[in-house]
Amino acid sequence: MTVNLEVAEGVGTLRLDRPPMNALDVATQDRLKELAEEATRREDVRAVVIYGGEKVFAAGADIKEMQVMDHAAMIVRARALQDSFTAVARIPKPVVAAVTGYALGGGCELALCADFRIAGENAKLGQPEILLGLIPGAGGTQRLSRLVGPSRAKDLIFTGRQVKADEALTLGLVDRVVPAAEVYEQAHAWAARLAKGPAIALRAAKEAIDTGLETDIETGLAVERNWFAGLFATEDRERGMRSFVEEGPGKAKFV
Repeated sequence: MTVNLEVAEGVGTLRLDRPPMNALDVATQDRLKELAEEATRREDVRAVVIYGGEKVFAAGADIKEMQVMDHAAMIVRARALQDSFTAVARIPKPVVAAVTGYALGGGCELALCADFRIAGENAKLGQPEILLGLIPGAGGTQRLSRLVGPSRAKDLIFTGRQVKADEALTLGLVDRVVPAAEVYEQAHAWAARLAKGPAIALRAAKEAIDTGLETDIETGLAVERNWFAGLFATEDRERGMRSFVEEGPGKAKFV
């Protein structure tokens, strides 16, 4: 399989496995969607890590496969391509991308689907589609501009240039840079910490933030308000408040 889902300590690792560069061909895209939906359903998966291995995250789409596709074929495929990435972005649990080596084109777009990105010092990220006479097609024009702002997104997309980990951190494209050998360990630790948290509240927080970024503030506030009130019906809220009153902050154990 080109993508696998491995679960340990409440953390599901979506592991890309298509040597040598984890090129995201159609089969890999479809498998990614399938496993993202499985991670969404599974109760033993409370947080997710996306990982491509020690040497490379994902170098992008399979250009040889795309080269033979004509306009009619891509009209059909483009929606499926976006849907596979959107399935990752909509996992209602904390998701962290563990980025080593190249994360280019579709690889960068996949990292953008995560809530948090930890990059190795050897990481290189970018949207080089313009160099092929194309634009990003798996969400790059939308998610990148929302993450780093329109001017920075246009710089990366218009030029197709690659940025190293330190510049990616400055741009806000990644959130933490660590030695390459520590990327997965730190990503798993981040996810494992959140896997112990209140699952429904984490889902609510993610949905409220993501919805707010895609709509006007009044709609976003309504989503926040509804989730905030709704969480008062959960056992986790009862546990959290009781623990705070009796033991002080940060000591609650959630179900």
